[in-house]
Amino acid sequence: MSKFTNRTALVTGGSQGIGSAIVKRLAEEGANVAINYFSSSDLEKAVELKKYVEEQFGVRALTVQGNVGIKQDVDQMISEVEQELGLVDILVNNAGIAPFEPFLSLSEETWDRTYQTNVKSIFLTSQRVAKSMIGRKYGKIVNIASTASVMVTSPVVPHYISSKAAASHLTKALAIELGKYNINVNAVGPSTTATQMCEEYLADPAILEKEIEANPMKRLGTEKQIGDAVVFLASDEAMQINGHLLMVDGGLTVKAAQPEDHMNHEQEVTL
Repeated sequence: MSKFTNRTALVTGGSQGIGSAIVKRLAEEGANVAINYFSSSDLEKAVELKKYVEEQFGVRALTVQGNVGIKQDVDQMISEVEQELGLVDILVNNAGIAPFEPFLSLSEETWDRTYQTNVKSIFLTSQRVAKSMIGRKYGKIVNIASTASVMVTSPVVPHYISSKAAASHLTKALAIELGKYNINVNAVGPSTTATQMCEEYLADPAILEKEIEANPMKRLGTEKQIGDAVVFLASDEAMQINGHLLMVDGGLTVKAAQPEDHMNHEQEVTL
């Protein structure tokens, strides 16, 4: 039997990129999936994804529009999911933005929008679904964090980096608050992944080369690898894992040195 047969999953920002990969992996494991998208421009991708998982995996799927940083949208979205697919068993807070704006020219609007999407959305969606999870003594909440949750990443974008650090600590706080109800709250921390969000950034060959060289595995991660990590944390195999940030970063966050800091392999070492 698949891991999530008869379970309902909601993935925010699920129409593309990492979100789409998460939707596919959850559906592959038998979950009925609700695919949240924000703008009308994402509708076509959401509909195509819905069709794909229904035909490929035989599950039920639903597309739901909503700004997950606004309470009214969240309440309406989750009510629709509950009516069409049932109560949410697995919530994946994937929606996120990373506007590449330097600190000294950063607008208040961009700061607020980043925190609304990357932090407030986790609060709103988690609070809404947790109330029904408590009554059933079952629930899985997985937040998509970042390497920026534990280190200052490059390029330095303080609004994004600080929002992901906040998301990581919110994950831990919710884990403590909800654990007694058999609700696991964890996070996944990807390093730079070739997604639409990073498309412009990685279009520069020099930057792409630097990102690959900086990673101990000498490669970028894939969207599917993030989906695999989410499936694990949402499964019964992870029942005793709570409040954990699972880094899927090739070891990037366990090292301090950058490529130019490393000694040349041919250089003689004197002890």
